[in-house]
Amino acid sequence: MIVEYIRYKLPPATCAAFEADYARAASSLAASPFCLGYELSRCMDEAGTYVLRIRWTSADDHLQKFRKSEHFPPFLAAIRAYVPLIEEMRHYELTAVAGGVAD
Repeated sequence: MIVEYIRYKLPPATCAAFEADYARAASSLAASPFCLGYELSRCMDEAGTYVLRIRWTSADDHLQKFRKSEHFPPFLAAIRAYVPLIEEMRHYELTAVAGGVAD
């Protein structure tokens, strides 16, 4: 399993639309057998800053299989307007250092 983090910096006036569009895009993530879970978090300290966390079965499953699946086109269509506002998009491997509730 890997974790993808996508950090967005948005104009504050677009936040409601962004959240609504990601709620629509989430159905494509939920339908994918390669997506193990996701969450969109809004920064409390800086308006317009969001982090999307997606757990994938593997980087290859995300980059090759999900992106070539029937679930990717509707996902991308829902969030395409926000792609230029991505500040970071990376895949991370989990380490043995963990505590609390793990997903």
